[in-house]
Amino acid sequence: MTCKKMVILGAGFAGLQVARRIKGTDCEITLIDQYNFHQFQPLFYQVATARLEPSAISFPLRKVFQRKKNVHVRIAKVTQVDTAKQQVITDEGIFDYDYLVIATGCTSNYFGNKNIEQYAYPMKSTTDAITIRNRILLNFEDALRATPEQLESIMNIVVVGGGPTGVEMAGAIAEMKKYVLPRDYPDMDFSSLNIYLLEGGDSTLAAMSKASQQKSQEYLEQMGVKVWTNALAADYDGKQITLKDGRIVPTRTMIWAAGVMGNVPAGIPKELIVRGNRIKVDHYSRIESIPNVFVIGDVSYMENDDFPKGHAQLANVAINQAKNLADNIKRLMKDQPMKEFKYRNPGTMATVGKRKAVVDLPFMSFQGFFAWLTWMFLHLMLILSVRNKLTIFINWAISYFTNDTTLRLILLPTRKQVELGQEHHSLQDKPLT
Repeated sequence: MTCKKMVILGAGFAGLQVARRIKGTDCEITLIDQYNFHQFQPLFYQVATARLEPSAISFPLRKVFQRKKNVHVRIAKVTQVDTAKQQVITDEGIFDYDYLVIATGCTSNYFGNKNIEQYAYPMKSTTDAITIRNRILLNFEDALRATPEQLESIMNIVVVGGGPTGVEMAGAIAEMKKYVLPRDYPDMDFSSLNIYLLEGGDSTLAAMSKASQQKSQEYLEQMGVKVWTNALAADYDGKQITLKDGRIVPTRTMIWAAGVMGNVPAGIPKELIVRGNRIKVDHYSRIESIPNVFVIGDVSYMENDDFPKGHAQLANVAINQAKNLADNIKRLMKDQPMKEFKYRNPGTMATVGKRKAVVDLPFMSFQGFFAWLTWMFLHLMLILSVRNKLTIFINWAISYFTNDTTLRLILLPTRKQVELGQEHHSLQDKPLT
């Protein structure tokens, strides 16, 4: 069997790995993403808290594929997938395919709450992280001239969701409060700065061991974070959060890390979409009723004996699914049988602050300084380029020894930047002449 055209939707961990690993075939690969860069999602929170610059965790796609002449990058938004005609329809045109790989990842799940969707700050892209950074830094500029009535909502920062993203975000803000902000604003009293972490369940890091759950909450509370469990957000109007139990928290900064759902492109039959808005696939990452369409990463839902409720939406799962799929596509080219995807969970981890992290391995759990070193090492190894590994390591080293960084820049869009974006989008609706 030959593969003349392959289209990959999404340049996250899964899509990027497939495109990089398809070698020695006659495939012409088109990689489609709405951004011209790959994003290292586990470190978004460090951009949002001014620990890392955006370019440290974002990698230009055309740079990644400079030496792969069979990989064509297209920056576009997918409007529909037509599996009958074997076409992907985008705002940049129509792309035919022999094989389609859907690796569109996930997006924030607001559970139908339109007010929260409108006013909360998500963190699912580098641009989202920059927006949060601007919001946090502007809070303290505004606090210098705020009235006592305005000050409470400015000085309350609320993170919703006690998973790894929420825990890491709350811990990073707490470290800003302790080490950075008093130096930057010596004329302000930061004892009134409250950091809340709201978790709807019984504990933080619900997917990890009891020891890690307890230790993560203990670390956060030691750092001054107000951890509220069994706290479900019912509404938010941009000024105050109302919980289902009636409690109210005044804040203009609500960071949403409470849930995700698969980012399913239009055109996928509804009967294939299961809980979490994910696409059900067989053990080869293939849609059984559409054998030339594969789904990997966070948007994929695969059941087996080890994972009867599907795999966790983690970078390591996505990367391993991509490796297995790339191998299987090369097997298809040679008319060889495909291999089932088997995943061995290497463990999970989260960092809370300096020398504070939790790690769960299949055979043991540990917390503290060594867990923190383990977290740093493994995340550095996942970064794409040597240059970026070095940049991040240097930033972390400076932060470790000085408890400070020099990245607290408020970068708001100018009128020309807005016009440039509007001009680009207007060109997508009509052909260039």
